[in-house]
Amino acid sequence: MFYAADSSGSAGLFTFLPLILLIAVMYFLMIRPQQRRRREAQEMQARLGTGDEVVTIGGLYGTIVEADDETVILEISPGVHARYARPAIARVISSGAADEEEEEEEKSEDVAARVVDRGKAKD
Repeated sequence: MFYAADSSGSAGLFTFLPLILLIAVMYFLMIRPQQRRRREAQEMQARLGTGDEVVTIGGLYGTIVEADDETVILEISPGVHARYARPAIARVISSGAADEEEEEEEKSEDVAARVVDRGKAKD
């Protein structure tokens, strides 16, 4: 009599095992990647700054002119400004800080090239 009770208890566990596995697979294939994308989007929106070229969720390209905690003001054409909520920014095309760094590198390379050219001219 005890053997029948034990076998039915383990059969109940095996009945629910596919359901438990299905829930685990759904979690790893759907929920975790969605949470990761949401976290990355929030980090990107928190880093937005003046001079960044961005695309909105509606597909509008613009450059950030001003940013505060909740909104950003985009220059979508010379002299045309539009205000958007930060979550409406889908992605950053180029960062204003990165552009400034590239310009500084180009300037330093130009200066170094001129110094080398002057040295060759004196010889």
